[in-house]
Amino acid sequence: MTPAWNCATCGAEWPCPTRRSRLLEEYRGKPATLCVYLASCLAAASEDLRGAPVLALQHRFTGWLPRQSRRF
Repeated sequence: MTPAWNCATCGAEWPCPTRRSRLLEEYRGKPATLCVYLASCLAAASEDLRGAPVLALQHRFTGWLPRQSRRF
């Protein structure tokens, strides 16, 4: 729920652990698409939550994503 960016179900900060799990399931095999989606949510949330520390928002929205090794 915006502008507070809390989960509509449990009230925790979005994305809550349940929503994180569901997002990983929904975007299985499409990690770049999930990252783009969450980055767009981060951008919107940074407008709504102007007083929040930037690094805290970054960790909240994208910092929990599993890291994949890069192949060059």
